[in-house]
Amino acid sequence: MTHDLVAALRPLLTAEASAEAHASGAEPGDLEQAVWLRLLEHLEVDGPPSDPERWLRSAVRSEVRRTRRTTRHERPYDIEPADDVDRDPEQLALAAARGRALRDAVRRLPGRCPGLMEALLSPKDLTYREIAGELGISQGSLGPERSRCLGCLRRLLSPEVAAREPRG
Repeated sequence: MTHDLVAALRPLLTAEASAEAHASGAEPGDLEQAVWLRLLEHLEVDGPPSDPERWLRSAVRSEVRRTRRTTRHERPYDIEPADDVDRDPEQLALAAARGRALRDAVRRLPGRCPGLMEALLSPKDLTYREIAGELGISQGSLGPERSRCLGCLRRLLSPEVAAREPRG
């Protein structure tokens, strides 16, 4: 049943995605993938649409609107954030000072927060499971604990760091 539906809708989706992609700034293949994913989610929750062609056209247009909204809010970086190649000595010194201020603030955090933040900032790129095992806490409590610790860290750093410009 699903295979028949996909086979029947494939030519229509290809045509619709190709027609709409240019206006949204998206690639037709990306639109197709997003709509296929939506269809699978729809099938899982509600079963097949009563009018598959109409549903597909609506889904393509909805994805195009979502893509336009997303594109409007995204801003490219002026430089690659982790790229130290073009930085002058002053920029490198300022980055090092920010790193020291961050590490000092992390050490001043209450409770388990210093250990948690050090694990999150670790160059080993630990998974949540590894961090939870290392700290002896459940993996499920890691997210809320991280949020609480980040809130504390923001309060500690707010007098030291200028407010960020709004993005988007």
